[in-house]
Amino acid sequence: METLHAPLIIDIAGTCLTEADCRRLSHPLVGGLILFGRNWESRAQLCALTASIKALRPDLLIAVDHEGGRVQRFRTDGFTHLPPMRALGEAWMRDALRAQDAASACGYVLGAELRACGVDLAFTPVLDLDWGGSTVIGDRAFHADARVVTMLAKSVLHGLLLAGLSGCGKHFPGHGFVRADSHTHMPVDRRSLKAILQDDAAPYGWLGTVLPSVMPAHVIYAKVDSRPAGFSARWLQAILRGRLGFGGAIFSDDLSMAAARQLEGQALTHADAALAALQAGCDLALLCNQSLDGGEALDELIDGLAHAQLTGCWQPSAASEARRRALLPTHAAPEWDALMRTPAYLRALALVP
Repeated sequence: METLHAPLIIDIAGTCLTEADCRRLSHPLVGGLILFGRNWESRAQLCALTASIKALRPDLLIAVDHEGGRVQRFRTDGFTHLPPMRALGEAWMRDALRAQDAASACGYVLGAELRACGVDLAFTPVLDLDWGGSTVIGDRAFHADARVVTMLAKSVLHGLLLAGLSGCGKHFPGHGFVRADSHTHMPVDRRSLKAILQDDAAPYGWLGTVLPSVMPAHVIYAKVDSRPAGFSARWLQAILRGRLGFGGAIFSDDLSMAAARQLEGQALTHADAALAALQAGCDLALLCNQSLDGGEALDELIDGLAHAQLTGCWQPSAASEARRRALLPTHAAPEWDALMRTPAYLRALALVP
């Protein structure tokens, strides 16, 4: 089956590709994979893994959650321990201009180290506001002020750009106000659209020209739509694309999360959830941690979307595929040892808080 669109982002269980991994990653509906700590043993192993993925299909997008602080998948064998983004917000309160420089340095170090190991995209920066009540966001947020968040995130994105790594703003339009963790529950935010756009969603409008991609929240904003943002055409198409003018790629958040498996009272399969996200306006559907028990859920996801295409329930999008490919690096990755000696990297490293 041919397709113009490879929207599925999946995972693998181990530190090297298995025959089943190769089969899934070769499927034309699969556009990339997300790495986790379990896929790491050493830099040499990670480089060998990413090289084997690119040898299988050069167009596959290799992504990872790598923000700094408690969300950093690779921490040993030379990787810099990056601070949580709240540390940059605290630095802003002391000296705003130096904080922006430090944020650019963090983005550059993060991006350069990942690129040197063959990674293409990091799901960072977090654009959620620090309202003080969300344990799942917490110190991952820069600040409570949307203007400070915007300036520091822009600086991080500048560093990523200099390193040749794509980033992703998350979690649109904002996960920081609700207390519930969408990994286990369905959070509901009952504020008005005006309030959300004025506060939490403001960074997305201000960063529209520099954000390569966005990830919506598995949160219901009850006064705007009964569906979570990641399954809402109103949020993704009318507001994010239409009102805010965002033109980059939209990833779903992890479709294995509890908040992704219920839609308007209906329990969804992984394939149904992916289909709902794509139909709402996501370009890419992300399913994590389903390779660990043999990958049956991944096979069902791929087969389910293939069936939806064959029966006309889903049509591939050339525009979505162009957005996916735009996230791929345009320059070869540097060698790690050479990177460690470059003046730009050493200057940035000295500025990391």
